[in-house]
Amino acid sequence: VRDPSKCVKCGRCVKVCAEVQGCAALTASNRSGDFKITTAFDLPMDQTDCVLCGQCSLVCPVGAIVEVDNTNDVVRAIQDPRKHVVVQVAPSVRVGLGDEFGLEAGAIVTGKMVTALKMLGFDKVFDTNFTADLTIMEEGSELLSRIKNGGKLPMITSCSPGWVTYMEKHHPELCDNLSTAKSPQGMFGAVVKTYYAQKMGWDPHDIVSVSVMPCTAKKYEASRPELGRDGYRDVDFVLTTRELAKLIRYEGLDLSVLPESEFDSPLGIGSGAGAIFGATGGVMEAALRTAYEIYTGQTLPRLEFEAVRNDVNAIKEATIDLNGTPLKVAIANGLKNAEEIIRRVESGEADYIFIEIMACPGGCIGGGGQPIGTNNAVRDARIKALYELDKSLPLRKSHENPEIKTIYEEFFGEPLSHRSHELLHTHYHARPKKHDFSHLK
Repeated sequence: VRDPSKCVKCGRCVKVCAEVQGCAALTASNRSGDFKITTAFDLPMDQTDCVLCGQCSLVCPVGAIVEVDNTNDVVRAIQDPRKHVVVQVAPSVRVGLGDEFGLEAGAIVTGKMVTALKMLGFDKVFDTNFTADLTIMEEGSELLSRIKNGGKLPMITSCSPGWVTYMEKHHPELCDNLSTAKSPQGMFGAVVKTYYAQKMGWDPHDIVSVSVMPCTAKKYEASRPELGRDGYRDVDFVLTTRELAKLIRYEGLDLSVLPESEFDSPLGIGSGAGAIFGATGGVMEAALRTAYEIYTGQTLPRLEFEAVRNDVNAIKEATIDLNGTPLKVAIANGLKNAEEIIRRVESGEADYIFIEIMACPGGCIGGGGQPIGTNNAVRDARIKALYELDKSLPLRKSHENPEIKTIYEEFFGEPLSHRSHELLHTHYHARPKKHDFSHLK
């Protein structure tokens, strides 16, 4: 949402959109007293090259660009006695939310955050790390299937909706390279309205599925027609980290002094591999931990893959040895870096097998829905915190998560089964890159 009356014409949004994300959806227009920040031909944002990453909102100092606010929708759902309202929380939120309450950058507030959500009135508080592990099971299996069966390579991760939208608008020729696995948010929504609904005896139409994400593009992702069935959406409302902080303050709670609580079951256990999803290179590392052991049948001699841990706003390449089989990978964060990766692939300069791309600098920890004031030092602190979380957890491999094993035994059968394809996978397609200006000629 843009409010030009608040704009101080500092140009930060224009700069981050053009120089970091390479989209140039925003621009300066006119001169002197008529000077303003706008889009080409003053078109609505959804008719531009905007990919909804929200980096413009993250750097705006006055709130002239903000996310669509869903806090009132969520409050109304919680207050409706006919609804069973559940919430999932992404890994990056737990290392970003503390910023809004005066805690040091990267402070891990998982338990306090869960308490706050329960005090807000959610019926169940679940962990998106659970479906990050589920994503690894499906995406890792898909990668191995493509390698063994001559599928389309390189395979590119599809967890970042800003990147997916960018690809659909700018590089539709890569649609078949994108993993068909839904993002953890998308998988969680599907599981809640099917497996969980059946297990608990709820009509999926009476379940309100809310997600708390560090990302503004997740709001658009949740609205995609592919993420729903039978007249309902898998994810009904998405709150950013900023919106959750707003709700907590509205209720008069001080996050810093709340006691700690645990996530609810059966969708509340996540591994360290799921936790690092929020950092650039984290999806790659999580996938490699599982893919290595499935492919080789051997236990990893060392869990950490430092070779794929990426720096903020950078590109990294590595070759991983799968017990004699080389796997060349690449990791990029920030869409301008993504464009360079694509150039290398399409020119034949690089022969990658697996690519991770995150739309935002630093990955999800630097998402467009994170607290204002996010800079590279803050991003680095959050990345460090996620890897500390990984080390502290008793489970550090997705395929060893007991709740993941249970959901396959009770519901999906195995990765890439017919039911998992139906609920956990989707497809992508070309979208118009820009508005058609032909009528203006």
